[in-house]
Amino acid sequence: MQLTQTLAEGLKRQYKVVLSATDLASRFETEVEQIRGRVQLNGFRPGKVPTAHIKKIYGRSIMAEVVQNSVTDAQKKIAEEAGVKLAAEPRIVLPEDEATITRVLAGEADLDFSVDVEVLPTIELQDHSHIEVIREVAHVPDSDVEEAIQRMANAVRTFTPRGEKEKAKDGDKVTIDFVGTMNGVAFEGGSAQGADLVLGSGQFIPGFEEQLVGSMVGDSRTISVTFPETYQVVDLAGKPAEFAVTVKGIQAPGDIAIDDELAKKLGVESLEKMREIVKGGLGAELLQVTRQKMKRQLLDGLDTLYRFDLPPTMVDQEFSSVWTQVLQDMQREGKTFEGDEKGEGETRAEYQRIAERRVRLGLVLAEVGEKAEVKVSEDEVTKALIERARQFPGQEKQFFDFYRKNPQALAEIRAPLFEEKVVDHILGSVKVTEKPVTREELMGSDDEPAAEAKAEKPKKAKAKKAE
Repeated sequence: MQLTQTLAEGLKRQYKVVLSATDLASRFETEVEQIRGRVQLNGFRPGKVPTAHIKKIYGRSIMAEVVQNSVTDAQKKIAEEAGVKLAAEPRIVLPEDEATITRVLAGEADLDFSVDVEVLPTIELQDHSHIEVIREVAHVPDSDVEEAIQRMANAVRTFTPRGEKEKAKDGDKVTIDFVGTMNGVAFEGGSAQGADLVLGSGQFIPGFEEQLVGSMVGDSRTISVTFPETYQVVDLAGKPAEFAVTVKGIQAPGDIAIDDELAKKLGVESLEKMREIVKGGLGAELLQVTRQKMKRQLLDGLDTLYRFDLPPTMVDQEFSSVWTQVLQDMQREGKTFEGDEKGEGETRAEYQRIAERRVRLGLVLAEVGEKAEVKVSEDEVTKALIERARQFPGQEKQFFDFYRKNPQALAEIRAPLFEEKVVDHILGSVKVTEKPVTREELMGSDDEPAAEAKAEKPKKAKAKKAE
């Protein structure tokens, strides 16, 4: 196999590959002999089919496979001998002339083709110690713990039917049938039968529940409301509607006692232990937000440190993924670019920059992880799989079978684990300042533009670097 580089432009490389007819013929003969021991044809004992007969029947298909395997070998040789790491699948340009192809498959001509590749850039790791990250630390107030326990108590609260002539009060559970209409026409998702609703819970549209206070079993009421401007269904947002409601049942809430018996009902040994568990869960949520903010600051710092050429194919793929999501979100929300102050062109440019940032950060994290020899153990992957499988109760076996049979899917589990370990590694070398904050300050919006928030998650590049 002759390998000659014919182009080196930025991250683009092109190689000319020549596989001699002699080499192809040798590979062909080896393949025929291997097949000869396995093939079974009528009239011949196993392993006794004449070579000439095998060539006559299977010769062209065997040579086609030999050519394909030779092309694959050429790709490996480029990566190994040229000392490059591929950023994307190579583009193979084979001869198109039918006569040439026929001669190659007949073993009468050399196979001459070109391979176009994009390589990963060489990244020189910088000193990260000058990056400054603020760790915001918030503690869980006791009031939040008690509110959470109160919500849990409400969830297991018992209700008993009210008397036939008793009216519904705030806090009662009513069972209703309803049909929602706009301008006299029923709309999708606006009807239900036998729906349970606790008055005052805020479960339904603002103004709906209040108009059922004072109702009795058997009552039919017309409830007029206006959907909130921020309602998730765009066609309903901000518009008035009427609901024809029939009250089928009314139940009064039982008393709630926040005590050890409540804890036992919820599967915990005591109220004190339940408070401890709830506080731990709320604390974990705060720590997760703290980490997300630290990671964003770290990525911002890395983004300012590194500038290098990016593989066009990786950027194009990332932009396509991000832009597809943007368009899907807009379609779901009923939005278009018409009347948008930015317009489609400026918005595309904004997300193009985001795609470039994500690819750049992904390559940097991959390089840091490789140099630091960061590894993800099989136990860590298995634990992550178990956590994800819990989202599919009753389908755990199918879930694990899918990942066992799909290495690419398994890589998607491994990649974020690798990324988080690399982030931890880098955080150990930067300047971290602790800042006490309230829960509200920690959870509050940092006014980051939605588009920039999408850039926080870098492109996973470890699999690409391993090629």
